[in-house]
Amino acid sequence: MVDLGDWNEVLAPLFADERYKKIRRFLIDEYNNYTVYPDMYDLYNCFRFTPFEKLKVVLLGQDPYHGPRQAHGLCFSVQDGVPNPPSLENIFKELQSDIGCELPKSGNLTKWAKEGVLLLNTSLTVREHQANSHSKCGWAWFTDSVISLISEKKEHVVFILWGGNARSKKPLIDKSKHYIIESVHPSPLSAYNGFFGSKPFSKTNEYLTRNGLEPIDWDLTK
Repeated sequence: MVDLGDWNEVLAPLFADERYKKIRRFLIDEYNNYTVYPDMYDLYNCFRFTPFEKLKVVLLGQDPYHGPRQAHGLCFSVQDGVPNPPSLENIFKELQSDIGCELPKSGNLTKWAKEGVLLLNTSLTVREHQANSHSKCGWAWFTDSVISLISEKKEHVVFILWGGNARSKKPLIDKSKHYIIESVHPSPLSAYNGFFGSKPFSKTNEYLTRNGLEPIDWDLTK
């Protein structure tokens, strides 16, 4: 198992579970026989870049991007040099409107991850050009368990839930300890129905500051 720092202890019960072993067997077959994203070495980047101790925000996505060179283990993020997908463009427009940041040239969100934003997809892998193709392999159990563990073991975490899939995870979160920000998905199909103008970035920082935590530096242009 790859070293995930302080997440190793948190996730140990999941990695020992037979359901996780079943996911691993499935992935070995998929990576051997198909093109799967992200690269297997990027699979757990969301944990690697955001230590459990430093986690302050959970931004929940659904499925990794399924085109070449896009997904690298962080939800909504793409690798440097790859054009921004439409949902990410809308996220950046809301970021600019909300807190005045310049529009980033790169869609790589690694800086957010290192600031304490866990960029978690509900499925961690996908077959090339086949959206949701790994959604039934057991990832829902795994990532639901991650959300529940964060809710149980942490305090004052902001959960940002965009779209129906993410919002369905609300029952896993203890609302007496944490703060939930929710809206429609930033997809072009829905962004004008409540995503634009929802101010998730400033609301997150207001909550963190109110609870004695350092706000997130959302500016990706620095």
